Amino acid sequence: MLTIKILGPGCSNCQKVEAVTRQAVVNLGIEAAIIKVTNYKEIMQYPILSTPGLVINENLVCAGRIPTPAEVTTWLVNALETA
Repeated sequence: MLTIKILGPGCSNCQKVEAVTRQAVVNLGIEAAIIKVTNYKEIMQYPILSTPGLVINENLVCAGRIPTPAEVTTWLVNALETA
């Protein structure tokens, strides 16, 4: 099972990243724990300069923008292959 973290204060862009990620998980039919990280001390543990951020299995894959569904799907498949 993958662990996915959405980094950010809960703004509209953070919500969009979460929605794109949840849809990709459903489309792939995989199990994943999706965790919202809103605490700035926790967010700063990752090499991120701006939110929203997306972390898959403790690897920061995207920061400061909303990824496309295709990007998220690719990152999830790659994470499954290396898990």
